[in-house]
Amino acid sequence: MSEVTVADEIAGFVLAVPGVVELHPGRFGEVATYLPGRRVAGVKLGDETVEIHVVLAYGTPIRAVAQQIHAVVAAVVDVAVQVFVEDLAAAHAA
Repeated sequence: MSEVTVADEIAGFVLAVPGVVELHPGRFGEVATYLPGRRVAGVKLGDETVEIHVVLAYGTPIRAVAQQIHAVVAAVVDVAVQVFVEDLAAAHAA
């Protein structure tokens, strides 16, 4: 699977986890997978680890959601997965 597909697939899986409001790009936008002409913020693919940085809805059980994120990402990569909850926010109104 190409890096483009993996980063986009991971982002989609993470955003589908209940309680995830958005992916977080880091304080200075440094948490991302850089691709030709664009980047996937909040997903940092490395040779030995994948970092996922997220904003969760306020009131969400943080540990349980982080474990769900870890499980969905670990299912598509063969390296260690690290999940970082960067902030809490009001859930987006539909």
